[in-house]
Amino acid sequence: MSTPKIFESEYRFCLILWEHEPVSSRELSELCKEKLGWSKTTTYTVIKRLSDRGVLKNENTVVTSLVSKDEAQVSEIDELMEKKFEGSIPAFIAAFARSRKLSDKEIAEIRQIIEQGGK
Repeated sequence: MSTPKIFESEYRFCLILWEHEPVSSRELSELCKEKLGWSKTTTYTVIKRLSDRGVLKNENTVVTSLVSKDEAQVSEIDELMEKKFEGSIPAFIAAFARSRKLSDKEIAEIRQIIEQGGK
């Protein structure tokens, strides 16, 4: 089963949810007002939309995620890889490495990830 699409503003909402879950919809609304400047109506609309898409559940006014932060990030990277790099991991890594100077520590971490097969 594929991970449901989470758009940018929804992702910012999910960052708040992931940090505080399980959380009451009322408290989540207050957090979104404080951190995103959203009205209660906007927050409840996003909760409903993400619930309908299977990203989260809202049971008895308690909101919890059904998609983890890692799953959302992997899904977004997969989509980017397909759209921009024709699914090529080497092309993606080469573009990333050319775009910024990697520290020795970052290079060592990437090598370790590759050697462990991405685990």
